[in-house]
Amino acid sequence: MNATQLGLLGLLLLLLVMVSAFFSGTETALMSLNRYRLRHLAESGHRGAILAQKLLSKPDRLIGLILLGNNLANILITQLATYLGYALFGDAGIAIATGVLTFGLLIFAEVAPKTLAALHAERVAFPAAFIYVPLLKLTYPLVWFVNLIANSILKAVGVSTDDVESQPISREELRSVVNQAGGLIPKRHQKMLLALLDLDKERVEDIMVPRNEIVGIDLDEPWDEILEQLEQTPYTRLPVYHGDIDHVVGIIHIRRIFKLAQADRLDKETLESELRAPYFIPESTTLNQQLLNFQAERRRIGLVVDEYGDIQGLVTLEDLLEEIVGEFTTDPTAHSRSIHPQPDGSYIIDGSIHIRELNRVLGWRLPTKGARTLNGLILEYLEMIPEPGTSVLINGYPLEIVQTKHNAVRTVRAQPQLLKYSQKKK
Repeated sequence: MNATQLGLLGLLLLLLVMVSAFFSGTETALMSLNRYRLRHLAESGHRGAILAQKLLSKPDRLIGLILLGNNLANILITQLATYLGYALFGDAGIAIATGVLTFGLLIFAEVAPKTLAALHAERVAFPAAFIYVPLLKLTYPLVWFVNLIANSILKAVGVSTDDVESQPISREELRSVVNQAGGLIPKRHQKMLLALLDLDKERVEDIMVPRNEIVGIDLDEPWDEILEQLEQTPYTRLPVYHGDIDHVVGIIHIRRIFKLAQADRLDKETLESELRAPYFIPESTTLNQQLLNFQAERRRIGLVVDEYGDIQGLVTLEDLLEEIVGEFTTDPTAHSRSIHPQPDGSYIIDGSIHIRELNRVLGWRLPTKGARTLNGLILEYLEMIPEPGTSVLINGYPLEIVQTKHNAVRTVRAQPQLLKYSQKKK
């Protein structure tokens, strides 16, 4: 065998290795594609993505084509390398060719192209799709025959080979996607998306205004006091009742009251005639469901009731929206009746405040599993009714009991989280 023939056979061998590398690398690239991004690109009109999506819709045909091509290339490589080894070194050349071929195919036809394809899946897969589509049509009879045998064997053992549907992404998987979005999604938007995903985990009882803090109109009060309360209230809607909230008769919109007052027609009778029937919410209702319920019922305020029908608290549409977007004000503490900033950087906090509200307003991370209020959290932690002056450290936040009353913590002085705890969180 002359030098020219050896050179041509060597060139053919190199070409076959490149073909094998192409099939190995593109298989990894196509199978590594993010199916949701692929669908998005295909819907946007990306030609490579459209073809790749078409190929992946029939994975058995694609795999059959790739394996046919790869195995054919590897068989030819083996035969050619063995022939060249024997021609150059005789019987010893067969062993040499086997060793060199094994190492060469492993590096240049498997590991290197597959690693490259895994790192740059789209850049490899989309151009390859332009080759695979016509190649699949050209070799379809052979691919179909191979798949017929393979699929028959799989069906015999109970494995379905129907078209593969994309598996729906779970809530936790979606959380991971949002968390890993980095700079693609602004930090504030990430928090909003994560809050939306958490709406099904929380219930209205977790965010309601407790019964003892409900502000309403008592029709049994003198009319002058009712008028003064209507003039000074910061709320747009108020429950109206006789004696206490258990005898609620309706919800009043302050805007209607102003219209009646301007027309000099406001009295108890007209006030009651403008009431809208109260809307009751079971305390176990999830925030996501209640958001839908508010929309369906065209309501913005509801009274939370327990399994016995007793009123436990009040929830507004604003409370629900704040769970998603955060506080609507630049300085939330300026509008919180339960949190009072002090000159030394501490906060005087009402013990009945909900922990979720406290975390949202101050950006803290007190535990929300278990007790719902700051009072409940402290009692749960200490397992006793603390005396004023008692201090406790919860999640790195120093809390000092200022006042206790009726077996409950009424007022707490809280400091920001200690530095060593905040660093651990990071």
